[in-house]
Amino acid sequence: MLNVTPDNKLKRLLVVGDRVLIKPKGPSERTSSGLYLPPTVQEKEQVQSGYVVKVGPGYPIPAAVDDEPWRETEEKVKYMPLQAQEGDLAIYLQRNAIELDYEGVPYVIVPQQSILLLERADDLFD
Repeated sequence: MLNVTPDNKLKRLLVVGDRVLIKPKGPSERTSSGLYLPPTVQEKEQVQSGYVVKVGPGYPIPAAVDDEPWRETEEKVKYMPLQAQEGDLAIYLQRNAIELDYEGVPYVIVPQQSILLLERADDLFD
């Protein structure tokens, strides 16, 4: 798992909207029966997994309409946060992922709607 620390350059990245930056896990080289898969087959799988590195602010919520024109209007945008958190293991649809390399490390950017499942290390029911 890769964490965002003050001494690395991932701290400078800002993920926009409802998107999630994921570091993909290495695909399995074998099937459950022990057969080796070539890299072209591994990359074509529809469902992939990886660790969430950064998340965007979420879905923007429209500002409340104020009927009092003399008040100063604040144009602060509010967001509904995403379910994904840094450090989660995400299982996502590959077809909606955008692949990129940053500092020589492969990452994918995925909209939250493409994430099928999140595995969180913290115990949710305690």
